[in-house]
Amino acid sequence: MAPSTLKDRVRAVTVEAQATKLKPVIRRAETVDGGTAEELHAAEQAEGGETTDAVLTWLERYGEHFMKALPSHVDTGAFFAAVRAILPGLAPCTPASLLQALLTCARFGLVPDGRHAIIKREGKLAVFVPMYQGYVELMYRSGRVGSVHVGLIREGDEWNYEPTAPAPLDFTHKPAVEKPRAERGAPILAYAFCWMTSGARSQVIVLSREDAELIRDEYSQAYQRARDAGRADSFWHTDFDAMWKKSALRRLHKVVPLSAELVQFSKADDAGDAGQAQVLHVPDEDAQGFAEATADHKAAEGSHEPQRVATLPRKRRQPKRAASRKSRRQNGKGLRR
Repeated sequence: MAPSTLKDRVRAVTVEAQATKLKPVIRRAETVDGGTAEELHAAEQAEGGETTDAVLTWLERYGEHFMKALPSHVDTGAFFAAVRAILPGLAPCTPASLLQALLTCARFGLVPDGRHAIIKREGKLAVFVPMYQGYVELMYRSGRVGSVHVGLIREGDEWNYEPTAPAPLDFTHKPAVEKPRAERGAPILAYAFCWMTSGARSQVIVLSREDAELIRDEYSQAYQRARDAGRADSFWHTDFDAMWKKSALRRLHKVVPLSAELVQFSKADDAGDAGQAQVLHVPDEDAQGFAEATADHKAAEGSHEPQRVATLPRKRRQPKRAASRKSRRQNGKGLRR
């Protein structure tokens, strides 16, 4: 019997892909009956049922949109297998934000496997978060970059940095790989540079740990929210080194030609860090639903904008002007006398 739902097809296509090593194909999804997405999602959670299967069933409505969003080089079996693995941790998220985060991830051709990208829960909002490997992937995909180099320099490594020297003599790094990690010491610098397909080499970006901490404190709203709430669950808390290298890559983007895709990629990253909806890939027929979901999220968080003060009507000033004219007439009569 052929699989009839997305969850069944995900299982079948993943097994088939692992067995045959062929690119899997997912058929056009069918519409799920039985209430709205929110009602289905909430009912499964309340009943303690298989939430992952329920969400996969709901996502079947948008199977065609996923197929359109995913680039041809992405293994759809690997993508949906990764989605299935992360769904249990995203159960409290609103269906609209979860769908949007997954479609955004698919739009950039990344698998939410924790290496290139991840879908993180921010309260009830699912957020697409690209990792530094995702930035590297899109830089290669732009067609302008021949090779990307990003890494950490440790205390025991041999390195040299002379910005005024000609490339490639201005920067060298020789990791002491023969030493145990304990002897190599802690990371002291992060760096990033690339060689272009034209043969030219980009500027070398070097960031100290203090530089990374300043970027974190000034620009990462996710870190600030976690810190203010007394939590230590932002990526700056849990994987500082990866965010350190990601910051170096983002600085590198300012000195190399960027593709339109990389520009949108950075905007999606910024929106996610700010806790905003990443509305980059919305099915046309669901645009209104996504707008309402975004409005509901903002209302739940509460507005921090100052209330406008009503302007006093101008007609209240008219009696003062009339009194002023009467006073001038009286004064004029007094002068004429």
